Amino acid sequence: MAIEDNPVSRIKYGEELKARREAAGLTQEGLSERAVMSRTHIAHIEAGRRRPTLDDARRLDKVLGTDGFFERFLPALEGPDVAEHFAEALEFEQQATLIRQYAPKLVPGFLQTEAYAREVLSSGHPPKSDEERDRLLGTRLERARILQDFDKPVVWTMLDESVLRRPIGSPRVMCEQLQHLLALGESRRIRLHVLPYEAGAHALLEGLVSLLWFSDLPPIAYVEGLKNGRVWELPSVVRQCQEVYDHALGDALSNRRSLALIRSVAEDYENEAQ
Repeated sequence: MAIEDNPVSRIKYGEELKARREAAGLTQEGLSERAVMSRTHIAHIEAGRRRPTLDDARRLDKVLGTDGFFERFLPALEGPDVAEHFAEALEFEQQATLIRQYAPKLVPGFLQTEAYAREVLSSGHPPKSDEERDRLLGTRLERARILQDFDKPVVWTMLDESVLRRPIGSPRVMCEQLQHLLALGESRRIRLHVLPYEAGAHALLEGLVSLLWFSDLPPIAYVEGLKNGRVWELPSVVRQCQEVYDHALGDALSNRRSLALIRSVAEDYENEAQ
């Protein structure tokens, strides 16, 4: 299943928003004030660069008096099967030129092998049917397409040591997953750092964070917990997330030592599998 938003529909959505805003005699700034949305966000929606959320659509309908038009338009923009709270972050992921991420418990989605991802998606609650799991699996594997170009996006991945040690599936599954990370790291396609147990308490104990930079948009931060996630665009919050990430990175192993540790743990799983 391909990861595709519908760019044509998104452009039409933006054109419709611009037309109805202008018909109401509002500038982007005026609409932003009444809808309690940033002017930049409205500009990106009108240009077809950003997908509006359900809350965005409802605010626009209310301010413009469009009787639910923009909310009803949303299904035409549907893209992949992902958790609702991750949909916006996924769109940003596809546009990013630089991604720096920290994973506290699992290998990040676009770095997962098929066997590892299947185990992860089979373990959730409530249980998923095989059909639903396979749809989600297709979406997750398709995310890896962002790694097809060697130099874009640049990816830095910091893994808690528990990501390496927690046996997801069989030892063979874990060996294959860690070898996949090694191949990406040794080929210099991604930069890997492991935050070791010996670091103790660190700045990112609270959970997963992804920092994303773009060629034509301000940077954003995405943070996630159980059944929830949030994209932050407020510059002060994004800078704070960047600083926290840098602080934790200072406690992580170097790239060379991280690759050596991943190789060692992969060998342990390989021996166990035999």
